[in-house]
Amino acid sequence: MSDLTTRPPAYPPARLEWTIARRYLQSRRKGRFLSLNTLIATGGVTIGVAALVVVLGVMNGLRDDLRERILVANPHLRILTYGSGLRIDNWEKARAIILRDPDVVAAAPEVISQSILTAGRDYAEAVNILGFEADTGSMAVTTLPQKIIRGDLRFQTTNASVDGGVILGERLADRFGVQVGDVVTLIPPKPPRVNAALGIAVPRLWQYEVTGIFNTGMFQYDNQFVVMSRPAAQQFAGLGEAVSGIEIRLRSPDLAPEVGKRLEGSLGFPFRALDWQDQNKGLFSALQLEKIAMGLVIFFIMIVAAFNIVGTLTMVVTDKTREIGILQAMGVTGRSIGRIFLLQGALIGAVGTFLGLVLGLVIAYIVDQSGLVRIDPSVYFIDRLPVHVQPLDVLVVIFASFLLAVVATVFPARAAAQLTPVDAIRHE
Repeated sequence: MSDLTTRPPAYPPARLEWTIARRYLQSRRKGRFLSLNTLIATGGVTIGVAALVVVLGVMNGLRDDLRERILVANPHLRILTYGSGLRIDNWEKARAIILRDPDVVAAAPEVISQSILTAGRDYAEAVNILGFEADTGSMAVTTLPQKIIRGDLRFQTTNASVDGGVILGERLADRFGVQVGDVVTLIPPKPPRVNAALGIAVPRLWQYEVTGIFNTGMFQYDNQFVVMSRPAAQQFAGLGEAVSGIEIRLRSPDLAPEVGKRLEGSLGFPFRALDWQDQNKGLFSALQLEKIAMGLVIFFIMIVAAFNIVGTLTMVVTDKTREIGILQAMGVTGRSIGRIFLLQGALIGAVGTFLGLVLGLVIAYIVDQSGLVRIDPSVYFIDRLPVHVQPLDVLVVIFASFLLAVVATVFPARAAAQLTPVDAIRHE
């Protein structure tokens, strides 16, 4: 008797809601396949997520690649001085104080100047002169020594009549048509002396042998820089034993502003610090602004995709009104009906986000590794489009996309939950 009166276990509400939600997303004619409206809504989320992942990756890649290229020949931090001469005479003492800082890895004197370069022909061009310590070991301040593609850093000449050796950027060397072993002429930046015999100012022309060629991948460096040893640069610029500044490598380039302020306090007036971020502040600020702007544009595309979800679920509510009434008459509550449509939106958001994430990561990897998209290095400083996807950006995209999809279901879910059984069953 007890067996006859015992009721079977109730169908789990969560499982019922899940089953109905999945069924409503399928095509009416072919239950195994998704309906066209579901595919359109999911595709909208997929495209939006993929586009956002790729765009954020491109902006991150531009920022990271530019930072790496800039830091090839640019130190994390420079110590300069005030005054009309812009020279540091007691640089050995200042360097010793700098090296005491716990965040400083290496420090070396440098000479920065400008000149006019010619290769013995009619054409001449303004160039930047960089004189530095030719150290290729762990104490090297920059990675420029690792970017030499022909020749070496010894500055050893084969021509006894020249004033020394120089290393040119590859683009600069190609433009002048010079190779390792050729001789170039530089005009010093100091005002020429008046020739006593002629009574006019005659500049001295310095001749240097090209002992190496470097390629940093940074257009500005490869196109304009002439590198020589620090003693040769001091002689060329007329600084004597003084230098233009002290270049510093830190444990992390992000520490440059903090360490710069600390060293200004340790060295005192007239020393001042100039970090790599300040030197390129306008460039990186523009990149950050572009990242925010592009992210907002793509986010609006995702909002359009969210409206697709609203339209899809609204159509489902309209199409399934009678079925909803029957479910309510069978004892399914309004809250359960609402959760069914929330589950539909969550399914569309989850599947679309996952597919978009996979598609975006694949596109980002292909573009980054293949160098498929080439850009003008004279405008963007680099010659290809880098794509670096950061985990934090991926998490933000996943959260925003899924949240947007769920929020888009609130209106149709409430509309379905507020239907009364009688009106729903009578619906035509």
